[in-house]
Amino acid sequence: MSRRSLHVVVVALALAVAGTSLAPAQVLPNPYRQVEGWAKLPDGREMGAVGKVTMDPDGEHLWAVIRCDAPGEFFGWECLDSDLDPVVKFDMDGNAVESFGSGMFIWPHGIDVDDDGNVYVTDAVSEARTPEGGTRGHQVVKFSPTGEVLMTLGTPGQAGGGRDHFNAPADVVVADNGDIFIADGHADNTNNRVVKFDKDGNYLMEWGQTGYAPGEFRTLHAIAMDADGRIFVGDRSNNRLQIFDQEGNFIAQWTQFGRPSGIFFDDHGRIFVADSESDDLQNPGWEMGIRIGEVATGWVTEFILYPWGDPRDPAGNGAEFVAVDGEGNIYGGEPRPRKIQKYVRVRP
Repeated sequence: MSRRSLHVVVVALALAVAGTSLAPAQVLPNPYRQVEGWAKLPDGREMGAVGKVTMDPDGEHLWAVIRCDAPGEFFGWECLDSDLDPVVKFDMDGNAVESFGSGMFIWPHGIDVDDDGNVYVTDAVSEARTPEGGTRGHQVVKFSPTGEVLMTLGTPGQAGGGRDHFNAPADVVVADNGDIFIADGHADNTNNRVVKFDKDGNYLMEWGQTGYAPGEFRTLHAIAMDADGRIFVGDRSNNRLQIFDQEGNFIAQWTQFGRPSGIFFDDHGRIFVADSESDDLQNPGWEMGIRIGEVATGWVTEFILYPWGDPRDPAGNGAEFVAVDGEGNIYGGEPRPRKIQKYVRVRP
């Protein structure tokens, strides 16, 4: 038994002895089992670090950001000198059926797919790792389902603020009407704002700044939209989810999902949050893994523990992003140890 698994057992026993009915989020049922080796890349390509994963609107394919070379010469700019496609589409058997984006990104990170199947990808390379005079980085690119570039947002190779620049945009989500919401950016010292554009790429508004208060952020690592159109932001360094309406008005903050790296909603009123960084330093009292709960109440009901990860150890830190198919199977995008981990539900 691993140290983390043993810790969970000890906590559960202590609660039982104490006679309390209040259990921490990690003492919850895990009705899933792992399926190893699900994702298969063609032509002997090794799996690179995996960024965000999300479902195609057809419900029968998974899109993933795969950061080019494996193991990669440098973490944080794996696609700089690579000719591999970082945007990959998989069928439900784990076979890659489409890929594109070669030579367009330095550190691809976030991805979303609109109702028409168009694919939006963010380049979250840091300012320090952006080559001077380069033509990539700090952008959001919209592709057709087959990889034709339809639109770009941001100024390539230039970190900044305002309407025309981003600084390491981490993630993107597209509303039913085509409005685009971008989580900008991927570090405590970046813009730390949400930027909203219309479907044609016209700037509409923004909200947020660096800080700890409601409506302020430190590392917007993920952004997602629930069935009611509310915007959920993974405010990772503040160890919380923040919830807004589409005009940026603050609704609530949730801390019960740990230190959020990725967010996904299924069609049954559930929220899935990947926590890849909680430990005794960054979020004491919490374990890494995927927490599953009810959107209506925020109640956490299930937890997939990642027992062998440690964000300070390059051997692995589990899923940063998460997606769920129509059958309820879960897919975790793992930068380390570089895999798409599938989980199947084995108990009701």
